[in-house]
Amino acid sequence: MPGAVVELTSERKRRRKAVEADQSTAPKHKSRKIGRDGPLSAGVEEEILLLESQILESRRNYNSIATLLRHVQVGNGRDSASITAAVALCRVFCRLLAIGSLSKPREAPESEITIVQWLRGQLEAYKHILLSLLSMADLVVSSTTLALLMRLLKGETESLNQAPDDIWRNGTFKSIVSRLIAADTTDPIREEFAEKYLQPFDDVRYFTFACLTDVLADTETEVLLDNVISIIIIPNLEIREKTSFDNFYAERLKEKKHKIRSFTAHKKQAQELWLKILNGNLTKHQRKTILDLVSHQIVPWFTRVELLMDFLTDSFNAGGSLSLLALSGLFHLMQEKTLDYPQFYTKLYSLLSSEILHSKHRSRFFRLLNVFLSSTHLPAALVASFIKRLARLSLFAPPSGIVVVVPWIYNLLKSHPSCTFMIHRKPEHSTYRPGEGMDDPFNMEELDPMETNAIDSSLWEIHTLQSHYHPNVATIAKIISEQFTKQAYNLEDFLDHSYSSMLTAELSKEIKKAPVVEYEIPKRILFKHTDQMQKNSLLVSIWEFT
Repeated sequence: MPGAVVELTSERKRRRKAVEADQSTAPKHKSRKIGRDGPLSAGVEEEILLLESQILESRRNYNSIATLLRHVQVGNGRDSASITAAVALCRVFCRLLAIGSLSKPREAPESEITIVQWLRGQLEAYKHILLSLLSMADLVVSSTTLALLMRLLKGETESLNQAPDDIWRNGTFKSIVSRLIAADTTDPIREEFAEKYLQPFDDVRYFTFACLTDVLADTETEVLLDNVISIIIIPNLEIREKTSFDNFYAERLKEKKHKIRSFTAHKKQAQELWLKILNGNLTKHQRKTILDLVSHQIVPWFTRVELLMDFLTDSFNAGGSLSLLALSGLFHLMQEKTLDYPQFYTKLYSLLSSEILHSKHRSRFFRLLNVFLSSTHLPAALVASFIKRLARLSLFAPPSGIVVVVPWIYNLLKSHPSCTFMIHRKPEHSTYRPGEGMDDPFNMEELDPMETNAIDSSLWEIHTLQSHYHPNVATIAKIISEQFTKQAYNLEDFLDHSYSSMLTAELSKEIKKAPVVEYEIPKRILFKHTDQMQKNSLLVSIWEFT
């Protein structure tokens, strides 16, 4: 970030005057061309620095500002000459702002007003060029440009006879924010803005929220929403109730009566922005991104958390992975903010389908489900419905899903002893038919978990899994038939299993004793045996080969 303009030393002035004298006596050449990627020649650098010093020495040299602007505009950030000229102009304008040259004095003559208006026009042209350079793919150029723009903002807020809020919300800062979220601006420069300015400075954070809200009110596109979300979801972007608002980028905002020093004002401004985003036309990917952050990064900014309910319930009702991601947000509001959502467990029960045990979000779902059903005050009929439904779904689940379901059922039975009658329930004579078994009272089609009659059923599905083809599944299913001596299983040991991990575990298992295999190699496969005592293969009985 360029510093304040410092008066040139007498020695440096003499050196530049000598260079000027040499240039005046030297023969005139055509305009020099600077290589696009080549180093900046000493002559061009001296020329730019000389123009800067002349502008600061006398008002008669203000026309040199236009020359420096041409250097910036012609190079367009692609060579070091334009960057040097841009930095020099920043120092010039910051000095002019500091001494009041861009402020209209009272009762000034017409000539003075004309000069001020011309300087302001040059400043606007300079800012317009810098804003165009902010979207450059070259991070060095865009980073330098961002630093120059923020330095100009600081100079304007401290020197111009305008309300600071007007400069932030309607002036230079709004232009910077609008450019940062434009479609052609790269992610690294947005990340740099967030880390260097948005995160540490209270005023930058407050007015960023305000400007982003204003921009979204005027225009709303998918790319724009993506870029806005990417800026405000950076880690540690939060304030606490006892935060002392004393880290300001602009000095004039340090007044104690300014609303920016209010904890409530910060939260309201952030809440307004988030509501604008949540009520927009979000894509599925954007909804997933937001739902991942609801509990930790979005809820703390809301003064009225009930305003999030519509977004969360709409996402939950959308089904699929969105429902799963919305679960944690809804439960957080119920648990931490005491919001009432009576249909929560009915909605949760509706998510138990055959797809959930095949989903890539299976691990996350069981972690949440373990939290949701951890309360010992839940009705036994409700808990039994979840146990029974997952036991039924495990009959058609992959082995990696079954090895999660069985320990989960064990833990739930351990914490809800009133459901243990489902393990060894004897059949009633009225429903029992010898050789055919009994009718299961559990209604798989019932949507209300309190009306499924699961508490009157049994866990015959787990007994069936004890004969599963996969040895690991058969072994773990037997824990339900044994004494419940273990306090609880750690679900984290089972959540990340997959076909690949289970196969790798089998292949890497050390065999202590080689299995005994008795197998007779057939002499003929495609043709009948000549010896009638030997049994022909199945292929021979189906096809006749000649």
